[in-house]
Amino acid sequence: MMSPVALSVENLSFSYSAKKALDQLNLKIHAGECTVLLGPNGAGKSTLFSLITRLYDSREGRIELCGFDVRRQSRQALAKLGVVFQQTTLDMDLTVMQNLLYHTDLHGMTGKLARQRIQEALERLNMYERRFEKARELNGGHKRRVEIARALLHKPSLLLLDEPTVGLDVPSRLAIVEYVHQLAVDEKLAVLWASHLIDEIYPDDHLVVLHQGRIKANGLVSDVLASTQTSSINEAFSQLTQAGGKA
Repeated sequence: MMSPVALSVENLSFSYSAKKALDQLNLKIHAGECTVLLGPNGAGKSTLFSLITRLYDSREGRIELCGFDVRRQSRQALAKLGVVFQQTTLDMDLTVMQNLLYHTDLHGMTGKLARQRIQEALERLNMYERRFEKARELNGGHKRRVEIARALLHKPSLLLLDEPTVGLDVPSRLAIVEYVHQLAVDEKLAVLWASHLIDEIYPDDHLVVLHQGRIKANGLVSDVLASTQTSSINEAFSQLTQAGGKA
């Protein structure tokens, strides 16, 4: 049986003044599915994330999170969402624990439940022993781990990751990629990972190629390779994003 739909995007368009950033996007992501949104800079990845998180609003199209419309049922919809943005959003003057406690307080968790969730999340990421360190004392990879832990504290159904490995060294980057993929399997969590790095894609991932605001490919990696008659994601991506690449 097909897993429940965590994210549904239907006929979504968005423009900045006269420039169309997204053009009639249709996309579904299911529980337990890791979807990589692959596209060059300016493809529309961050715009899509801003619409899903309600940082931007669009009257063209529809976005649902676990069946809740993000415009009409924002509170219920956004409660299902965990987000890690491209830019670090930790308070550098607070400790890891303080940063996470602030998040649990926003979600109305009690002290005992909050601390239990924080311990579980940090232990999974091998960060619990650093809970009393200030965020500014952490390296880039450890900051990202804390942000991922924070995004999971309220048990979301969908995790959005907007190029979270930008600027990290290779070991830190690959460790986060592996962790998130395993999390999708173990927790039946839907993941939408925006990236422009092909080595972050696993063979059994759901791949969406976005270029100039339009979806050029949408399916399992094997399906995308078959439809483009290519033998690697790099070849398929190059074909789909060159001038005249097919939709």
